[in-house]
Amino acid sequence: MQFVLYILIYPILWLISILPFRLLYLFSDFIYLLVYHVIGYRKKTVRENLAIALPHLSEKERLEIEKKSFHYLCDMFLEMAKTMTITQKQINKRYTFTNIETYLELEKKGKSIALMCAHYASYEWAISMNHHINFIGYGIYKKIANKYFDKLVKDIRSKFKAVLITTKETKPTIEYNAKNNILGVYGFASDQTPRRSDTMYWSTFLGNETPIHTGAETLAKRYDMNVIFLKGKRVKRGYYEATFEVLSEDVRSVPDFKISEEFMRKVEQQIYDAPEFYLWTHKRWKHKK
Repeated sequence: MQFVLYILIYPILWLISILPFRLLYLFSDFIYLLVYHVIGYRKKTVRENLAIALPHLSEKERLEIEKKSFHYLCDMFLEMAKTMTITQKQINKRYTFTNIETYLELEKKGKSIALMCAHYASYEWAISMNHHINFIGYGIYKKIANKYFDKLVKDIRSKFKAVLITTKETKPTIEYNAKNNILGVYGFASDQTPRRSDTMYWSTFLGNETPIHTGAETLAKRYDMNVIFLKGKRVKRGYYEATFEVLSEDVRSVPDFKISEEFMRKVEQQIYDAPEFYLWTHKRWKHKK
């Protein structure tokens, strides 16, 4: 059944991926009308999240953000499909790094790097950084149930020299690399809700009490990695820029959870600046302390 589903959907994704960008975004406009106005995909969840996160805004203002966020969600999904056939030249033009030298200076310190980022502004295209760096780039992801699509995602990422490792593989991979003096940069998208069983620390996010992921900080301290934040920004439709901000070059001297706190504050600022480019479709406040 998994293979049948794969052979039915794969041709559609491939056809989407070969569309010129102009047609891709016209198609996205159509998908938006279908997803938002006809199907109403997770509209209730998005509306609830926005009400919790942005209570200072009027209902009319939040509704406008809601519509924009769905429109962008469709763009992002099609951009992900476009990654199947996008060239290095195209992605370098559309996803640029404002200060890659900041990251490269951190590489010179001779320690592996924990890169923290949010589900914000085409975070999927951040894999293009692997063509600008020297370390092995590892993307941490949640394994896809369908093994054929899981392999497809890995193949696409490998085109950009990214090595995908599942959340379960993360600690063993870092430990092995540390023992064998293999330097790497590990991408942690740490802004979503951890499982209750994995919750070690509660803080606030967008003004609400919430559990937060501390895995990046914990592993960085255990294996003495430097920590950097990747701040994404949408410049215009189909174009993004990312800026690196160093969080710590001496993690073991930083009080516990301070790095995770600083990361969450930076994510908050991104959202307050332009909330429509955040992934609102997941229940961020489903756990209570």
